[in-house]
Amino acid sequence: MAARKPKVIVTRRLPDVVETRMRELFDTELNLDDAPMSRAALADALSRADALVPTITDRIDADLLAGAGERLKLIANFGMGVDHIDVAAANARGIAVTNTPGVLTEDTADLTMALIMAVSRRIVEGAEVVQAGSFTGWTPTWMMGRRVNGKRLGIIGMGRIGQAVARRARAFGMQIHYHNRKPVSHLIAEELEATYWESLDQMLARMDIISVNCPHTPATYHLLSARRLKLLQSHAIVVNTARGEIIDEGALTELLAQGAIGGAGLDVFEFEPAINPKLLKLPNAVLLPHLGSATVEARTDMGEKVIINLKTWMDGHRPPDRVLTSML
Repeated sequence: MAARKPKVIVTRRLPDVVETRMRELFDTELNLDDAPMSRAALADALSRADALVPTITDRIDADLLAGAGERLKLIANFGMGVDHIDVAAANARGIAVTNTPGVLTEDTADLTMALIMAVSRRIVEGAEVVQAGSFTGWTPTWMMGRRVNGKRLGIIGMGRIGQAVARRARAFGMQIHYHNRKPVSHLIAEELEATYWESLDQMLARMDIISVNCPHTPATYHLLSARRLKLLQSHAIVVNTARGEIIDEGALTELLAQGAIGGAGLDVFEFEPAINPKLLKLPNAVLLPHLGSATVEARTDMGEKVIINLKTWMDGHRPPDRVLTSML
């Protein structure tokens, strides 16, 4: 008799090729309508599954985990960030947590550069004028943005994505600065001609563009606070493709409205999917619906990472992308 396949519950729709392979390998329960699971539905899934495959829309806290069934041994997150999962509580119950690092680096870096260009050159504003039929011809002083060549880019978080952003920015002729928990290696710093700032405050006050590329942890919540945002130069722009909670969105909105900051490009929001209504009305804010990893290639690769973690665990080995409490 064939061995029982582990019960795997997937909380959202994944690419067809990923779901099909998961059905082949595991006793997989899919979310066919793609609606986010309610807390009650998540609790039920945790009570029945051997492994859960959640996404960023699922908040799995200690209280939910306390009701997990004895069968549950793995939470294989579809995504790199795990700030929506209480990893410490999971580990305390003997439940491993994995993520999907590396596969969304290039796509997120591409989108970061797209937002830098969109805000600097007022691309969305210009497109809206054309689409509204309001374009009346070229004017010497109308819709002027700022060039990015020669500008100072301050990167907050110089991990995989931060470095990928830096490489792209170098190709645009930008000067690279960064703030990180510790300096990158000499070879990387030399390749990127990057200047390290131990003091985030000092870096912020000197940059033309700020790119947020660090994870959301208790230590980075409102890292860009109202006080720090006020350190920015009046022409500076802020781009965030990491997590919305890293920026005090209310303070950012007020400073943008006052013209105290030049602009912002945001792919993530503090209370996502809710967005500050005032922010929606600002012409100097380019807002995207969390598209950082939204390419066919990235989402497929993320699914393949999940499958590898599940299969490795099923075979009795340590999953390659296990997240430890010390990493948070």
